[in-house]
Amino acid sequence: MSQSLNGQVVVVTGAARGVGEMLARKLARRGAKLALVGLEPDQLKLVAEGLGGGAAHWVADVTDLAAMQRAAAEILEHFGRIDVVVANAGVATGGPFLDSDPVAFERVINVNLLGSVTTARAFLPALLTSRGYLLQIASLAAITPAPMMTAYCASKAGVESFAHSLRAEVGHKGVKVGVGYLSWTDTDMVRGADEDELMRHMRAKLPWPANRTYPLEPAVERIAAGIERRSPHVYAQWWLRGMQSVRGYLPSVIGGALGQREMRRAEPRFAATAGTRRGLVGRGGEADEAAQSSRSVG
Repeated sequence: MSQSLNGQVVVVTGAARGVGEMLARKLARRGAKLALVGLEPDQLKLVAEGLGGGAAHWVADVTDLAAMQRAAAEILEHFGRIDVVVANAGVATGGPFLDSDPVAFERVINVNLLGSVTTARAFLPALLTSRGYLLQIASLAAITPAPMMTAYCASKAGVESFAHSLRAEVGHKGVKVGVGYLSWTDTDMVRGADEDELMRHMRAKLPWPANRTYPLEPAVERIAAGIERRSPHVYAQWWLRGMQSVRGYLPSVIGGALGQREMRRAEPRFAATAGTRRGLVGRGGEADEAAQSSRSVG
């Protein structure tokens, strides 16, 4: 059943750019009051000012429980209630596992999986009071594995499972929990991954329709509509729903003959570029690394 967002307070993490920014804009047009959380104060301020209607922003690292609990308390004090939380913050890295940057690999797990856990831990008390809705942004990567995306696939499979388990725990208390699925969507993260020629080449070898990049606006429109309905599953691309019925076969297909064949063919090119893939991809990844660097110095 659709529920009006007019006057409801919605928290969006990772709101400085990409899916988070666009989602905030669409929810604001539906009458929601937005609380934006992220790592980029200047960018968050610009987004909040563009939304109008009393939108506000908080700078916090989703992996920092104390910072997220502080943000949750301040948002609750500022708006008086919290009705919806979208755990959207995420980063990515790519390349063969044995050639991966251990620091970047662990950061992907920490932000995408443990950061979502921290977000839920910080905001669930308020959602229990409002009988609200938590939407966990996952990915096609939660449904099907892909070579050279071990960290990202592991993190998104983890948050999908976490959200499903949490739904069973809090549903009888009036809190609904949803999982949002996106395929490759035109964001800074995907464009950053495509800057790597071999990553771009391997992605093109994925079966249709998973081998193309989809426009951001219609994908986020589907997510916003799912939030209005408080749906247990939200699909940013129409065909992702159908993937659920065949997901049991996908590891054998992608991790079997197809994946192994393409990796074998690309092996010489990987060997020639070994050691060149370091860090997180895209502008969001750069912002995350800058924040971590500043934090370590401080």
